[in-house]
Amino acid sequence: MIVFDLECRAHSHRFEGWFGSSDDYARQQERGLVTCPTCGSADVAKAVMAPNVGRKGNQMVASPPPQVASTTTAPSAVPSAATNAGPPLPPEAVAMFRALATAQAEALKSSRWVGEKFADTARAIHYGETPEEPIYGKATPDEAQELAEEGIAVAPVLFPIVPPDQAN
Repeated sequence: MIVFDLECRAHSHRFEGWFGSSDDYARQQERGLVTCPTCGSADVAKAVMAPNVGRKGNQMVASPPPQVASTTTAPSAVPSAATNAGPPLPPEAVAMFRALATAQAEALKSSRWVGEKFADTARAIHYGETPEEPIYGKATPDEAQELAEEGIAVAPVLFPIVPPDQAN
């Protein structure tokens, strides 16, 4: 999983994007899937970001680093306050994100990964061609729209996931 700082060129909105790899980002960018969450513009580019480089093991710390509450619970699903572009989240928001990340992780445990065949599998389940079961996978925005138009209920996962075949 890789996190990029992104910026909407149209209105200078800054936000984070989570991707499986640099190639995954490039493919999504080429297909117009990377859009600004504030204004919806697809004119988005990577923003300049400073890497987090740790100190050498033989260096002394002059003063303790600032305390930052970690907000990660599910597999790195919720970014820590240190990586946010804006001010730290209020404790209530952190608790809400933790609860959502935990609920998503639990739901995915009892679901089957179908990968790129998500739309086809969802249709087969909806039309009774295969047994009903919870599934998750990948779908393009057009595929998701077509499923919704057919009356097939789908929803995006709230936090980025790593496909099971790519997990460590």
